Amino acid sequence: MSRAVILLLDSFGIGNAPDAAKFGDAGADTFGHIVKWCAENRKNPDGTPNYLHLPNMARLGLGRASKLSTGNVLAHPIGDDSSVIGAYGYAREISHGKDTLSGHWEITGVPVDFEWGYFPDKPKCFPEELIDAIIKEGNLPGVLGEKHFSGTEIIKELGEEHCKTGKPIIYTSGDSVLQIACHEKYFGLEKLYALCKISYKLVQPYHIARVIARPFIGDDAESFRRTGNRHDFAVPAPADTLLDILTEHGGKVYAIGKIADIFAHRGISKHFSGTGLEELFKVTMEALAEAGDKSLVFANFVDFDSSYGHRRDPAGYGAGLEYIDSCLPNLFNALQPDDVVLITADHGCDPTWYGSDHTREHIPVLFFGPKIKAQALPPMETFSDLGQTLAEHLGLKLEKGKAQPIKL
Repeated sequence: MSRAVILLLDSFGIGNAPDAAKFGDAGADTFGHIVKWCAENRKNPDGTPNYLHLPNMARLGLGRASKLSTGNVLAHPIGDDSSVIGAYGYAREISHGKDTLSGHWEITGVPVDFEWGYFPDKPKCFPEELIDAIIKEGNLPGVLGEKHFSGTEIIKELGEEHCKTGKPIIYTSGDSVLQIACHEKYFGLEKLYALCKISYKLVQPYHIARVIARPFIGDDAESFRRTGNRHDFAVPAPADTLLDILTEHGGKVYAIGKIADIFAHRGISKHFSGTGLEELFKVTMEALAEAGDKSLVFANFVDFDSSYGHRRDPAGYGAGLEYIDSCLPNLFNALQPDDVVLITADHGCDPTWYGSDHTREHIPVLFFGPKIKAQALPPMETFSDLGQTLAEHLGLKLEKGKAQPIKL
């Protein structure tokens, strides 16, 4: 019975890509800089360094993959990798951007060979005619925000005014995205979703990839917090992805977290929601227990990006990695003889880098399973090599691009 699992650690880059300078990211290294930060800043009770410890990912070849990517040894070992049990390496991106959709689509066989639209980083960053149309069609008293900003910080700044006036908070980032934050009680969750649907239609002429609903709760600026009811309204991929091809051939795709939104709910057999790393890993294991032959379990662990990368929190990022690493033995024990698991990412988001945007980086490639041969893999020239490899494992072939399957 052939099954595949993708554990996508959202934003977990392992060294700047060859074209990183074009994006202002030459020198970025999400993983390497977290290891270095932990070695220099985390302390045990006795004052000794509390190094980042990822023993299971070390055995899968993560430290070795980092060296292949960057040419440098990590600031401190993450665990014993003298006897690696996985196939490890890294992949380069050929899509034009460094955003979520581009990374996920390219992994599943559809590189983005066009330019997304972006809103400029300046006050009143949205076109006046767009805001006017959102206000009119949404029957709104007005809007707040209209700028590049951190989602958690803009809620602190404008949340109380939003609750008093009923004006949604509309903002963006370095991604091709328009985000709308509203209070679940004072504005209403379904009303927020309806507004996002209207806005999704209105941003299409600007080639924007996603409109994201960002609901929050709380009584004041100090207690406001975003909830797990986020919803992404995303442009569908311009060609069939691995998910589409698998479901069209009778297979099943189990989407964990925001995967269903990223693929516009196309090629999805069943969706499992979850908030936080613990719950996301729990439902991933539930999906794996349910999955039969010719199944793909595809999980996105968004916290690495939204809670740690964008917020420039290396301590939280390191702790999150250690949590996922501690869960891996349970996954190892649940695998069937023909299962293949891939740990990877969609882009970087170096928490030690300047700004708060994604970083253009290589992504890790860690394949493992009962029949996977331990080996160093050659550099992959496109993320789509990963999708082609999994497609071949499932008895399929991707239809777009020049992706090459990896011999595992």
